[in-house]
Amino acid sequence: MRAGAVAISALSSSAAAPPKKKSPLFFIAELLAPRFPDLRQKLRLADMKSEPIEYLDRTVFSSVFISVALIIVSYLLLKDQIPAYLAGNLSLFLITVLGPIIIIPPIVFGYLMLYPDAAIMRRQKEIDYEIVFACRHIAIALKSGMPLFDSFVGASSGYGVVSKEFAKIADKVVLGVPAAQAIRETTQDNPSRYFTRVMMQIANSLSSGADVGGSLDSVLDQISKEQMISLREYSQKLTPVVMFYMVFGIIVPSLGVVLATVIFSALSGGSFGFSRVVLVLVFLLIAVIQFLFLGYIDSSRPKYLI
Repeated sequence: MRAGAVAISALSSSAAAPPKKKSPLFFIAELLAPRFPDLRQKLRLADMKSEPIEYLDRTVFSSVFISVALIIVSYLLLKDQIPAYLAGNLSLFLITVLGPIIIIPPIVFGYLMLYPDAAIMRRQKEIDYEIVFACRHIAIALKSGMPLFDSFVGASSGYGVVSKEFAKIADKVVLGVPAAQAIRETTQDNPSRYFTRVMMQIANSLSSGADVGGSLDSVLDQISKEQMISLREYSQKLTPVVMFYMVFGIIVPSLGVVLATVIFSALSGGSFGFSRVVLVLVFLLIAVIQFLFLGYIDSSRPKYLI
């Protein structure tokens, strides 16, 4: 009854919530909405309580502010080159002036639009982290004679994000939805293939009248083996990734700038030198390479509680 009260109160509060305020750039979000037909599904998989048009509105508004700040920084870095280009090369002047305005806003907007994908990956990893232990809890409860609904209620706390998914199923059942249907509806908005496989196995066992506990044990054994295999694969590919990171992320950027400076200075008789803009661009390139390598290593690392 407590789970049902929580669900009913959540539904009533969401129904009574006032509409969110629109930004002055809402019309741009309306124009961009047809270009992102899969945004609604991504927001559901990421468990983000927003409508696609609302998310686009916030993203466009944030993109404008970030882009303006980056454009101002770009002009401050190029303030010495712009007058020189204006006096000597009109094409370079136009590229320097219009380049940040044309390039930066689409890049910022595209980067912010990747947030739902990142949220989906984070939620998937959080669910996969404790899926085996949470489902073992359910399997043990079923073997001890506990009903399936009570098993879901027992697993709805203590297992992080997985517990929230079981709580959703329990809330739907309290509201009168059949258990198999509640499980299928919950898996539709879940990005974890392990969670979907386990829940669909339970739903199929309920529909066919088979032993839920036995089928649950078999699928959990398969998932445990797959997680162990993925951990071994990650350890095997980590060594070459670290080697490439050391070469292209540390050695080549640091020694490359020094060697390039020495070589060009020797060829030009000491009159050559890197300008401040070039050094800043090199620094930004090194930072991007570092960020990409570290992000790849962290995102590709399996996180399981085995």
